[in-house]
Amino acid sequence: QVQPIESGGGLVQAGGSLTLSCVIHGDTWPSYAVAWFRQAPGKEREFVAAINRGGHNTAYADSGKGRFTITRDDAKNTAFLRLTGLKPDDTAVYYCAAKVYWGPALINLRDYPYWGQGTQVTVSS
Repeated sequence: QVQPIESGGGLVQAGGSLTLSCVIHGDTWPSYAVAWFRQAPGKEREFVAAINRGGHNTAYADSGKGRFTITRDDAKNTAFLRLTGLKPDDTAVYYCAAKVYWGPALINLRDYPYWGQGTQVTVSS
């Protein structure tokens, strides 16, 4: 079973930075398009950033443009989400999602069949 595994969350002060990681073990990693979503208490899960297979195309939600960067290292079976300039509104559980797909970055959560358990990001004011 495909299981993305997230790490890197934590507690940070406003203005601080974190780097989240998502790994999928196995030989099929290069086939995956990957995205990050987040869900705050009482809110729906929302798109944050996505990167396509090969890493040539990325997409970002407006809330993260200029502050968040998604990358991938296929040699390490890992995708990263660099969060900078964090705000209290960024507090949420961040989820990694994956799909075997060849095309542009996918931003709709319904496109992704594989999900991690999430990692908590808390930004204090």
